Amino acid sequence: MKKILQSLFEYKSLSRQQAYEILLQISNGIYNEHEITAFMTVYLMRSVTIDELLGFRDALLELCLPFEVDSSSVIDIVGTGGDGKNTFNVSTLACFVVAGAGKKVVKHGNYGASSVSGASNVMEQIGYKLKNNTDDLKKELDKANFCFLHAPMFHPALKTVGPIRRNLGMRTFFNMLGPLVNPARPGVQLIGVYNLEMARIYNYILQQSTLKYTIVHSLDGYDEISLTNDTKVITPFGEQMLSPMDLGKRMVSQDDIYGGDTVAEAASIFMKILNGKGTWAQNAVVLANAAMALFTTGDFTNYEESYQMAVESLESGKAFQTFQQLIALQ
Repeated sequence: MKKILQSLFEYKSLSRQQAYEILLQISNGIYNEHEITAFMTVYLMRSVTIDELLGFRDALLELCLPFEVDSSSVIDIVGTGGDGKNTFNVSTLACFVVAGAGKKVVKHGNYGASSVSGASNVMEQIGYKLKNNTDDLKKELDKANFCFLHAPMFHPALKTVGPIRRNLGMRTFFNMLGPLVNPARPGVQLIGVYNLEMARIYNYILQQSTLKYTIVHSLDGYDEISLTNDTKVITPFGEQMLSPMDLGKRMVSQDDIYGGDTVAEAASIFMKILNGKGTWAQNAVVLANAAMALFTTGDFTNYEESYQMAVESLESGKAFQTFQQLIALQ
């Protein structure tokens, strides 16, 4: 590791093969926590290259516990995290809305490293048991249109670096990897990123795949459609800038989407919104993200149709019923 670090400190980058081998070695416990911390810190000081990200992804996917489903019909809504905004769990709520609309959702998530409550924190808090038993997960997907894959249970390397990431409390390149390594290999993804550079990197990588994808970045730094500012929207067909009115029919303030100071508070906000008791602003943000995910499937002629489908799922209680069905299976 000393030799690798020396090279990186001299502003050199890793080849795809080198990045792949290093992550394999991290997963196998070859390096101690100080070496791993130093390695991760490099990427707090400079951007990860496309080759490095691809190498890291190759290793994680090779090592991961597979979750084999008909991936073409499966959706994930995921943000890189690390935007430092501490919003409520928008992506996870949008997943329930999409599942309530009849789509199969396999959400891939983790504990919060730089936020109070990551997807795994809130899922545990609302009564979901984190698991990697594929039979149980497939039953959840079949009965409730939703299952949740806790990343460290499927990725040995993530288990190794988890405590280090929490101690750092900052965004690392593992945030960037999360959306690329869902073990279900979903055929449809809505991916939120924390800056435009990451949006370009993701677009380059995903263009090489057969994935139906949309990448979103709110211009004031959110890794989701926040409705606090215009949103850059990137798909395989091009890029556009859309306003809060275009996406959610209203603009909201940053205070409107604050996620609370504790996991319990985050879960309380989560359940209020899922129950149909969220504020107009909270609902609008969830609906915009769910609608964009639904639109990404290609099953709708325009965004307005997918938005109305999302509204119907939340307001009719179908999204909440999905939650109830899921929890009944725990």
